Amino acid sequence: MAVRSTAAPPTPWSRNLAEPKVHETAFVHSFSNLIGDVRIGANVIVAPGTTIRADEGTPFYLGENTNIQDGVVIHGLEQGRVIGDDQNKYSVWIGKNACITHMALIHGPAYVGDNSFIGFRSTVFNARVGAGCIVMMHALIQDVEIPPGKYIPSGAIITSQQQADRLPDVQDQDKEFAHHVVGINQALRAGYLCAADSKCIAPIRDENAKSYTGNGITVLELERSSEVSSNSLGAETIDQLRYLLGQGYKIGTEHVDQRRFRTGSWTSCQPIEPRSIGEAIAALESCVNDHSGEYVRLFGIDKDRRRVLEAIIQRPDDDAKPATSFKAPTSHSNGSYSSSNGNGNGSSSGKVSGETLEQIRHLLAGGYKIGMEHVDERRFRTGSWTSCKPIEATSTNQVISALEECIASHQGEYVRLIGIDTKAKRRVLETIIQRPNGQVASSGSQKSFTTSAAPSSTGTATSNRLSSEVVDQLRHLLAGGSKISLEHVDERRFRTGSWTSTGQIQASSEREAIAAVERQLGEYPGEYVRLIGIDPKAKRRVLETIIQRPNGQVASSGSQSQKSFTSSTPSATATATATSTRLSTEVVGQLRQLLASGSKISIEHVDQRRFRTGSWTSTGQIQASSEREALAAVERQLGEYPGEYVRLIGVDPKAKRRVLETIIQRP
Repeated sequence: MAVRSTAAPPTPWSRNLAEPKVHETAFVHSFSNLIGDVRIGANVIVAPGTTIRADEGTPFYLGENTNIQDGVVIHGLEQGRVIGDDQNKYSVWIGKNACITHMALIHGPAYVGDNSFIGFRSTVFNARVGAGCIVMMHALIQDVEIPPGKYIPSGAIITSQQQADRLPDVQDQDKEFAHHVVGINQALRAGYLCAADSKCIAPIRDENAKSYTGNGITVLELERSSEVSSNSLGAETIDQLRYLLGQGYKIGTEHVDQRRFRTGSWTSCQPIEPRSIGEAIAALESCVNDHSGEYVRLFGIDKDRRRVLEAIIQRPDDDAKPATSFKAPTSHSNGSYSSSNGNGNGSSSGKVSGETLEQIRHLLAGGYKIGMEHVDERRFRTGSWTSCKPIEATSTNQVISALEECIASHQGEYVRLIGIDTKAKRRVLETIIQRPNGQVASSGSQKSFTTSAAPSSTGTATSNRLSSEVVDQLRHLLAGGSKISLEHVDERRFRTGSWTSTGQIQASSEREAIAAVERQLGEYPGEYVRLIGIDPKAKRRVLETIIQRPNGQVASSGSQSQKSFTSSTPSATATATATSTRLSTEVVGQLRQLLASGSKISIEHVDQRRFRTGSWTSTGQIQASSEREALAAVERQLGEYPGEYVRLIGVDPKAKRRVLETIIQRP
């Protein structure tokens, strides 16, 4: 099908009937629309459902190796141009190696520099984004120039140059991610071009049609191999080996002793290049026999040199015959495989602590479902956990065996145990049992284990980790029927207010709530963590207070950024006598006058370096239904910006102008 490419229509502002110019190495999907003077460079990929329309603002330029993903819209105003890297004028210029990802909008006049990344549903309008910038999802960039190499977090709204100048720098892991996306799309471009070329695709189809695997072993031979057996390998391992060969995977094996197992320092056995299933079994037996008393694992390698179906087939204290049968992965298993080596005698290999064992017994006794999740150090901060293989076991031994497999398969990562109440559809336990240094969590890593079936006395609940003030705040929230959640943010994103929620805390008692908060504090060391209370009826926040700071210190009553707790109860709404120990009587009076006149209230802050240039940053409008709540909110924000200038802003919502602007804190 031909590409939908048309000339620009004649209009009152232009009679130029220019047509798109697409480099011969580029791929533009037939379900995309190109209109007008659109210049597409070498090796560009334009995915389905995109619209690149140079019928008003014109021309457009897309540099080499750039990818324009599904649903992207590129358009431009008739007025306004940017200077491209070739010093010519363009409505839209997108440089080399750029990623414009799904549903993004680039509206001219706009410039996007080389090696930049524009995230899902983000908008760039009347702006310049410098080379090497990373713009995450749902961001708005308008009327500004972003300096090169800056990071724009998800949801950010950058509409002033002061905001743009304060943006943090891109980190190495962000650059790696952007480069990875470029590489993936270049592979897709080559694949699409090949699929449209009969000379390129025909040999691949012929190869797939043959009855031979990628290892040169015939399918018939694999079918006949059912009679092949081994004295040192279990039938399940042979089934797995047969499956890997049948799918055309290369075979790999590795071994490691008990000392190096914790650090994941595996060593490869001799390469297996079999011409028959018998040769593959013989090579695998040789590795197992040469390394008795060690761990040995089997895995497949696909055409992209990625590992699939990695499984330990021998442990130091057992033989190579696993107790469970091998099942070939289905289309729903994502190609992963883990074998359970439980021997049914209730023993543990030592990778699971006694406390974890006790937690597993509690969960099974309570009828809860058990799951596991893992995450590397990079994604740990964003809470992007990935599930291990589902556990469909009902005995402690089987669960421990599956748990050990997950730990062994993800050395150098965080691994956590999950307990799930299938009826209430909520988690009752979430505890880290392994950390990146390979250390299995000890009994100190989790303070308590609670289930909805366990009786608790909420009146005397205490905490060794939380201050008495925070415990009181939790008690007030639960008593008032408020919903409770936590938010966290690292030091880099703290200044932009890009907090990430950990989700609502499901707790039926004060004790459960304290335990859940303590667990989550332990998962985000070195970050800010704040406690959130939400009135479910009014759908607004009644509490927002930082309870942990980056030095790992849990906020005490003296360091707490909020001095008072307010709720929707009548006692909290008596504004006539509201006072503050942090704000002067003059500021309290100003707040009272702003609220009485219906003005909107907000706070702005700036450090000493930017104070001279007037580059203030707003923390957003303060939502308060009473004077007491407004005072508490202002006090909290003063505590969050020590060593900076902070000023109080009052805005007349009808006239849309400021009626008050006064500094209430100095460095």
